[in-house]
Amino acid sequence: MEKKGVVKEESLLQHPVLFLLVLGLGFMVMDPFEMSPVGGHDFRPVKHDIAPYSQVMGRWPKDNESRLGLGNLEFEDEVFGPESLEFDALGRGPYAGLADGRIVRWMGEEVGWETFAIVTTNWSEKVCAQGVDSTTAKQWKNEKKCGRPLGLRFEKESGNLYIADAYYGLLVVGPQGGIATPLATHVEGTPILFANDLDIHNNGSIFFTDTSKRYNRVNHFFILLEGEASGRLLRYDPSTKTTHVVLNGLAFPNGVQLSKDHTFLLYTETTNCRLMKLWLEGAKNGKVEVVANLPGFPDNVRRNERDEYWVAIDCCRTKTQEVLTHNPWIRNIYFRLPFRMSLLARLMGMKMYTVISLFSENGEILEVLEDQKGEVMKLMSEVREVKGKLWIGTVAHNHIATLTYPLQINNNNDNNVTLS
Repeated sequence: MEKKGVVKEESLLQHPVLFLLVLGLGFMVMDPFEMSPVGGHDFRPVKHDIAPYSQVMGRWPKDNESRLGLGNLEFEDEVFGPESLEFDALGRGPYAGLADGRIVRWMGEEVGWETFAIVTTNWSEKVCAQGVDSTTAKQWKNEKKCGRPLGLRFEKESGNLYIADAYYGLLVVGPQGGIATPLATHVEGTPILFANDLDIHNNGSIFFTDTSKRYNRVNHFFILLEGEASGRLLRYDPSTKTTHVVLNGLAFPNGVQLSKDHTFLLYTETTNCRLMKLWLEGAKNGKVEVVANLPGFPDNVRRNERDEYWVAIDCCRTKTQEVLTHNPWIRNIYFRLPFRMSLLARLMGMKMYTVISLFSENGEILEVLEDQKGEVMKLMSEVREVKGKLWIGTVAHNHIATLTYPLQINNNNDNNVTLS
């Protein structure tokens, strides 16, 4: 037995190239100098539940004319990372939560944008107001102090604005604005680490997402890379001032939208690339269903006046990504390579651009708009349809995009959208 062991050892040493490759691979997996994108983090990739690539991409409609690229950029370098857009009961707005921690309101051409609210008394112009740098890494060290308002919703009767802030949880501010009041920062003894989006039920309770119990917003990319599923759908009860867990074990729960009659709630799971439905009433009360599997990573979902649902999607999935998804051990090695994340993404074939899609409540695809070249619409987070116009927010850029809708149909071309 000892002799066989010696033979094997000598055989490996006789192939120095192979030996160096094994040694180098082991070195990279250990990542002692923290040179990889996951360096310094307790990176624990797991397999997660996502529909097969061929099943989704083979059936997904294509916008052959890339019509989303016909949109306009508004308020360039005036608003910074406007994730969510709202309009009050008087039609004023948009209101937007910015990367510098403020909620701002558009007051018309003569006045422009004004600061409507902030989420914490910690906010200061000196520390938080980074201008166009607010959507870059320069702001990240200040986010936890300044706040990062994400989801916004008005309660129409009271005029109160409810806010899901990534660091300060669920808050509310009155119709005159000012400093928001915290409502929920913990649930069942654990902190709400990453409040993301919300909607208001007609009984007064607020449904909102807590994206992860492990990572905050600055480190949100690790949620996707790991595939971890510690996210939660929560409900705040204003009558008792208590917060409850509605759903647990979600993979990057993100956007939230109640149906018009409030019999069900839609939410997006970004990591699993899907739109989900939770029944709140009727025979299916409490049951969860998949509404649609998506070609990319969804953010917010918003209902229009026709009871249809717009979903903003960062596109698109790749075959290589699917291999990594189903093999966490490969992912553990791949993301420990000493290269920038942007390069590793390109090697996976990922070319990020924006798709927005309109769904019926049953998951029927009613519209697909793309900007395949990313010329106008990049990393969009929300689509609001208001009075014949789509207002499109973005978490990562300094503008708002708009597009007249419905679009004019080119009668000479019947192939604007190809249904596979």
